[in-house]
Amino acid sequence: MIEIQNLRKSFGQLEVLKGIDMHIAKGEVVSIVGPSGAGKTTLLQIAGTLARPDSGTLRIAGNDVLALRGSALARFRCEHLGFVFQFHQLMPEFTALENVMIPAMIAGRLSRSSMKERAMQLLDYLGLSDRAKHRPAQLSGGERQRVAVARALMNEPDVILADEPSGSLDTQHKTELHNLFFRLRDEMGQTFVIVTHDEQLATLTDRTIHLVDGVVVNQ
Repeated sequence: MIEIQNLRKSFGQLEVLKGIDMHIAKGEVVSIVGPSGAGKTTLLQIAGTLARPDSGTLRIAGNDVLALRGSALARFRCEHLGFVFQFHQLMPEFTALENVMIPAMIAGRLSRSSMKERAMQLLDYLGLSDRAKHRPAQLSGGERQRVAVARALMNEPDVILADEPSGSLDTQHKTELHNLFFRLRDEMGQTFVIVTHDEQLATLTDRTIHLVDGVVVNQ
């Protein structure tokens, strides 16, 4: 699903990624761990096409992502990738349902009625159908993150990239979110790449990739 070879990235004189090689298979839940400053978030941003490396190759679902530019890259990101952040990043003025629909509205492939139907199906799957008309301020932290997961799933992405997705949650909601990731893997074959400091989550994932000083030391 994801193939990375000799990926390098510097900021000025600081080399953050020093030749990363990585392969992630379809349906894997992979965690990326390491100390602060190891390059985890930079790697995730590049894998999510939100940043470009200085050199190296990146292929996602068979696509040479680094060859894409402008609107073609934006379209690829919208159609093939889903994102879950530490803080849900929901639009506060929109309902849960409307937030989930946003990626489909950007992609423009579905009618309004079809978008709404799929968004409601996702909310129902995640146990949130009764919260569809609520705005983020009316939801608990765990509910907001589940809405964010539903939004990430809206366009049926090849990969969901998550950056500290449970970092802002209490123990109960953290466990629920972690269990949800594995249910999505088991029932939908969803691929996850998760940057985390959560040791419990890392031990549960199919594979853990350790980054230290911009180098993969174990995977």
